[in-house]
Amino acid sequence: MPPAHLVHSHAHEEDLPGTVNLQATEGDDTGYGQALYPVPAEDPNDPLQWSNWKKSMILLVCALYSFLGNCALLGPSVYIGLYAEEFKITPTKASDLVSYPNLAFGFGSLVLVPLYLKIGRRPVMLMSLVFFCAGLIGASQATTFGGLMACRIIHAFGSGVCEALPVQLVNDIFFLHERGLRIGYYTIALCFGSTGPLYAGYMLAGGYSWNLYFYVVFAFAVALLIFAFFVVEETAYKRVPSATSQTSTPTKEKISTASHTEETASSIPPRKTFAQQLKIWNGIDHEQEFWIMMPRSFTYFLVPQVLWVATSFGIYIGLGALAFNYTFPLKVTKPPYSWSQTNSGLITIATFLGFVLAFPFLSSSDRLAARLTRKNGGIREAEMRLGVMLPAMIIAPAGIILYGFAAQNNLHWVAYFFGVGMDQWGAIFYFSFTLAYAVDSYNANTSEMLIAMNLGKQAISFGMGIYLLDWILERGYAVTISGIFAAVLLANNLVLVIFMVWGKRIRIFMNKTWLARLHKKTIKSVEVA
Repeated sequence: MPPAHLVHSHAHEEDLPGTVNLQATEGDDTGYGQALYPVPAEDPNDPLQWSNWKKSMILLVCALYSFLGNCALLGPSVYIGLYAEEFKITPTKASDLVSYPNLAFGFGSLVLVPLYLKIGRRPVMLMSLVFFCAGLIGASQATTFGGLMACRIIHAFGSGVCEALPVQLVNDIFFLHERGLRIGYYTIALCFGSTGPLYAGYMLAGGYSWNLYFYVVFAFAVALLIFAFFVVEETAYKRVPSATSQTSTPTKEKISTASHTEETASSIPPRKTFAQQLKIWNGIDHEQEFWIMMPRSFTYFLVPQVLWVATSFGIYIGLGALAFNYTFPLKVTKPPYSWSQTNSGLITIATFLGFVLAFPFLSSSDRLAARLTRKNGGIREAEMRLGVMLPAMIIAPAGIILYGFAAQNNLHWVAYFFGVGMDQWGAIFYFSFTLAYAVDSYNANTSEMLIAMNLGKQAISFGMGIYLLDWILERGYAVTISGIFAAVLLANNLVLVIFMVWGKRIRIFMNKTWLARLHKKTIKSVEVA
């Protein structure tokens, strides 16, 4: 039986991507007092019509996968010294066991994103979890540097889809006014994955080898695979215009909607059974291109909003996830601190606290955008969510400066923690809301946009991390981190002001270019507007 109530809305996007008319008319379902967008089909199988419980469970799987994927990627950073001793290599060479998997983590989306468009989100998620599990169990058994590197790249490549798929699924199943908060949940989970070094470090305290960490993550990954099999339904859906979205003229809608409802109520398809929802293979989408999507995704680097997402993620990952996790264990295990190796991952407590303090602000961009939309007569502009990022624009670079000077001058360990906490608090704002802004502001193929974002951010973070230890030895902590890195981060953060002031003008300009016309042609699924 179809649900008692199907969501209806007359919202529609204006001619300019990123500008949406959310004025509610009689009979519309609303969020924050505004009509819902995108407009769902009159079909209980449309992901936008699914129950909040169903959507939340899918988001939970994505969040857990992002957490585990990042934990597996970054946790072994505390073992760099151990790897150097065991495999008879330098610490810089040992850090490749984090740097190269980090690169594979991003570049996995180059293959997996076109694949999930071609054969579906569900089979690719389950398949990627299988690869993730296989790489983890292989890493737990590795006895050589080459073998460990190969297994690390396999599990990082497989789990790399969790960098793109959660955003795609949020776009598939949630409405515009919900996306900032839901993307925030995903980014919080992804960022909490950077606390992996804390768990990895304390496993050594029990007298176990570094192999145990991979065993533990493997066990959780298998449990997640089983959970995902029963929870994650296919979210790819070809939406066709419904009668409630054919026109933006309310008077005509009121006349036509009642008669349309009587005519089509009996034609509404039934909701899929639970057994049908568990079906893994739903066929190949022959309209979706595969090979051409890979090179075409690079054209999104010419879209300013997408480039900003890539630089924001790349710089924050390169600074936080890599710089802090690389340098702190090496710093505190030597005089004047002389901490034990098992305590060297404690810096992730500062990361954890920074994320926890940012958690209450996850819905702030949605709420601010809703308030400004009401003031603007129901017309929403993509830039309306950006104002909440202003405090983070300054606080995060200040944290980087503090961390660098603490390391250079051997300040009290509390200074390191404050610096990391400030940076990571600001990172949540730039992770969540730059991504939501880019998705909102450009009429594009979201999947190809996500490929570009992931490739860009992983390449940047890889470039910042691979020679980090050498740079510090040559120039010192203050010059490298407090000087160069802080300046780069501040420059990136100040782009916020450009988009807040001139963002709509940039959208108007981009909408008239050949690039926008090219990207519009690649959109295969119909988003009702």
